Order: sequence, then C-alpha cells, then structure tokens
Amino acid sequence: MTITPPSPTARAAATEHVDALAVPRGALGRLADLGVWLAAVQDRVPPEPPERVHAVVFAGDHGVAEHAVSAYPREITPMMVRAFVAGTAGVAVLARQHGVRLRVLDIAVDADLSDLGVDSYKVRRSSRPLHLEDALTTEELERSIEIGRTVAREEIAAGAQLLISGDMGIGNTTPAAALIAAVLGLPAEEVTGRGTGVDDEGLVHKTEVVATALSRIGDLDDPRGLLAALGSADIAASAGFMAEAAEAGVPVVVDGLIAVAAALLADRLSPGASAWFVAGHRSTEPAQSLALDKMGLVPVLDLGLRLGEGSGAVAAVPLLRSAALLLNEVARLDEL
Repeated sequence: MTITPPSPTARAAATEHVDALAVPRGALGRLADLGVWLAAVQDRVPPEPPERVHAVVFAGDHGVAEHAVSAYPREITPMMVRAFVAGTAGVAVLARQHGVRLRVLDIAVDADLSDLGVDSYKVRRSSRPLHLEDALTTEELERSIEIGRTVAREEIAAGAQLLISGDMGIGNTTPAAALIAAVLGLPAEEVTGRGTGVDDEGLVHKTEVVATALSRIGDLDDPRGLLAALGSADIAASAGFMAEAAEAGVPVVVDGLIAVAAALLADRLSPGASAWFVAGHRSTEPAQSLALDKMGLVPVLDLGLRLGEGSGAVAAVPLLRSAALLLNEVARLDEL
C-alpha cells in the first residue's frame, strides 16, 4: 500500500508559526522540531497534544536464547509478562504515570499464559534458532504480520492518537541485531551489543551467532524473507503493527533496539512508513543507533536506557505533549 506522507503544508505552516513565537529564534530546540512533526502528522497547526496514547507489548521467546546469547534464561519471559499484567514492570509504571494505555500480547512465549487472557493472538511457542534454521515458516510469518496489522487497527478504532510498540522476550536483541545488519549490509561486529548484559566472552559468542545467521542467509533482501529467516513472530507482529499505523496515518513513537529493528522492516514492508515514526530514545545497543540514522530519526531522549518493553518511548510522551502545548500556548510576537 502506498504511504501518504505527513502533510508538507502543515509542516511549513508550523515552522512559520514557531518562527513567529515570542521566543528567540531556535530557543525551543528539539521541542520545536517535535511540535512541527506533530503538526505534520496531524495535519493541524498548532498540533493537538496527544492524550490518547496506546502502547502494545508484543511478547515472544526466541530459539537462539538456548544458545548462550543472553545473561538471563528464557523462563524470565513469562515471568515478565505476568509483571506487565500486574502493573509492576518498568513500562507499566511509566504508562500509569503518563496516562498511556498499555496492552500486552503473548505472540510466541514458550509457556502457557492462558490464565492471563493475553494469548488470543498466539502464533507459536518460541521461534527456531536463527543461526541454524529459519526462525519462522512462511505461514507463521504472514500470520504474525497480519496479527500486528489487526492489533493496530483495533487500537486506532479505540481512539489511539499515538501508538507505541513494546517488546518482551529473552534473547530478542540477537534477532534484532541480525535483522538490522542484514538490512544495512553491516557485519555482525558492528551491530552486536551486550543485550541484557553479557560479559566480554559472551559478547564474542553472541557476535559469532549473529555472523553465522547472516552467512546462512547470504544476501537475502526481501523484508518478508528476512523476518522469516532472522526474526521472530513478535518482531514480525511489531513490524506489521507499525506498517499498518503508518498506512492509516497514525504516528508511532519507536522504542529501543527491538522496536527499531521492527520499524526498519516496517519501512521496507511499506516504503515511506518511517516518516510517521519518531524515535523515543537512544539505547546503548549499537545497532539501534545505526538503524535510526538510516531512517533519519533523531532520538527524543538519551538516558542510557536498555530496558526495552516500550519504556523509552513511553518516557518520551510527556515531551511530545509539551512540544504541542508550546505551539498552542506560547504567544506570538505580533500578539504582544
């Protein structure tokens, strides 16, 4: 589907509006840039502060986690899903603080979470180890993308003005790094980070796993093929979620490494989608910054976060609201 870009007319009008405010030129810095972006995606000057913000956590396990690429065992994934539902996970605390609606979905957790009511869109239990075989079948991949699209439509129908895609899954930085490396044509050494905190020996091993995965697929360029070979059901669902949002003209705040990998693939699935994205924060993972640079996205926050879950994106929401309020409520110089 062809992506309609954010309104260039509104962008130009918002830029003129900022220049006319009773502040020194350039004094609002990034807040002015964010206000202009909001005006363009809303096609409204000044923009409305986004109050109805919906975050969806796509949870899933990864077969590669059984191959010593994480500092934590895969059993942590279902434990954390329960924490999301209980409201005690990091992103749940931030969402509650900032009035963000939070939803968690079990897409591929390697556990039975039916008692939580979060598994209505479950594709499978875990993915396959991406350095040994394709993570998903073609059927599983297509189902995952369509689930993400369906969830985006549901959230938009529920009134979302701004969407966030979160993640949960031990081992998920490995497929995210591999996907970014494959799309950008970079070696494993440039994209692989410590994830949950592996030591130096663990980082060397993790880099080798990513390199093996990349050599296994060769020069595969098709985004669907990449998601099936190197991704997972939860990352594919996130990519579908963001692609659908962009096609519908609903902006997305992108979180850390996992979400940025999904955003990069969403932009490949629906070229031009990244114009509807804003980067919530810069994580400590090298691949995230490389992918953001490729999409031309400048992070709102740089706090050394590497929690994932959508936490950095939710933490950026107050600044987006502040940017819109400044364009609404600061007097113009010609009004003084």
